[in-house]
Amino acid sequence: QVQLVESGGGLVQAGGSLRLSCTASRRTFSSYVMGWFRQAPGKERDFVAALSWSRGSTYYTDSLKGRFTISRDKAKNTVYLQMNSLKPEDTAVYYCAFLANGYTSRSWSDYDYWGQGTQVTVSS
Repeated sequence: QVQLVESGGGLVQAGGSLRLSCTASRRTFSSYVMGWFRQAPGKERDFVAALSWSRGSTYYTDSLKGRFTISRDKAKNTVYLQMNSLKPEDTAVYYCAFLANGYTSRSWSDYDYWGQGTQVTVSS
């Protein structure tokens, strides 16, 4: 069992920045993926970014490249999502996710564990 604890959401004006954090409770797999998804009201849960823990490679949804950056602190078993130049359409609940098999996926249904979600609200 892996528990994911998220932090860092909040209210920000358009053009501002936020950094989300997600810490995994244990590191029991040799290779795994940590990712971020988001879900706006009435919409599906969409892929944002993912990071392969063993390789350090990163993956983004095309529309967010250049504004969002996923990174990690291996010592803290923590993944971050730096979000810059935020827009009102970025408003959503952001979820951290953990995929145990190490193969990066953009599909939320492939992920094994989820954080509780953190609200990000961008005002215009």
